[in-house]
Amino acid sequence: MARPDGTIDGHELYRVADACGHSDEQLRSCLRRLIAEGLLERNGSGRGATFRTTPAGDDLRTGSLRRHEMAYRQDRKGQGWDGHWHLVSFAIPENRRSARDRLRDRLLDEGGAPVNNGTYVSAHPWEPAVREVASSLGVADRLTLASTQDLEIGGVSSARELARSLWPIEEIAASYSRFVEEHRYVVPVLERLRSRHDRIADSDFLPGALKMVIAFQEVFLRDPLLPPELLPRPWPGRAARELLLNSRRLALRLREEHERPALFAAFDQFADQAG
Repeated sequence: MARPDGTIDGHELYRVADACGHSDEQLRSCLRRLIAEGLLERNGSGRGATFRTTPAGDDLRTGSLRRHEMAYRQDRKGQGWDGHWHLVSFAIPENRRSARDRLRDRLLDEGGAPVNNGTYVSAHPWEPAVREVASSLGVADRLTLASTQDLEIGGVSSARELARSLWPIEEIAASYSRFVEEHRYVVPVLERLRSRHDRIADSDFLPGALKMVIAFQEVFLRDPLLPPELLPRPWPGRAARELLLNSRRLALRLREEHERPALFAAFDQFADQAG
């Protein structure tokens, strides 16, 4: 619901929640939790309130968009890996356990895979992001960074074999395939509506859009977004992303309301640019 500047309109938020079958109290409870976690700030009260993402909330919001941008960019190029593995190692004492855990979680969020205790690897040049998060946690002096084209783990040195051993590629592929199978009907239905010049009411559009995007995100957030050279072909993640993008574009053209709530507005802005 956050617009590109991080603002969320209370009236629109309650409207979307209502269309998706959530009560006002459920929404208020969620908002209180997000505010308590330091992800949102509130100005005003009730349905007329305005919310804005905090710096921590912005990190989550823009981080998700960066992942989408990377994924679609790799899909368009189809290649481009330079063959380098990027390694991060750290030794953080027990009295800094919180910082250690947060650094580990960020490395996993960035698509890294554990090699052994305190060592993680990525196929992407993630050094600037790693330095930034380590600095914000006050543990930059505990980092060791390296990159290499010669990586062998447990006797495995083939790039594709390493990728399969480090990341759950088959599991993620199966999840993407299920998403495609469960939602492949959407585009033909929308195409038929378009051919008949029909429109979709928000009471139908918003719950369907939310359900589909959440189902996609459940897979996407587990995807390390490996370069195409390391993945089986055809890669079902690409088909899933194209299905999501095409469905969103068609559905937005068919909506009855021209002044639509900002549900996934930032993603739609990105989708227009990815066009």
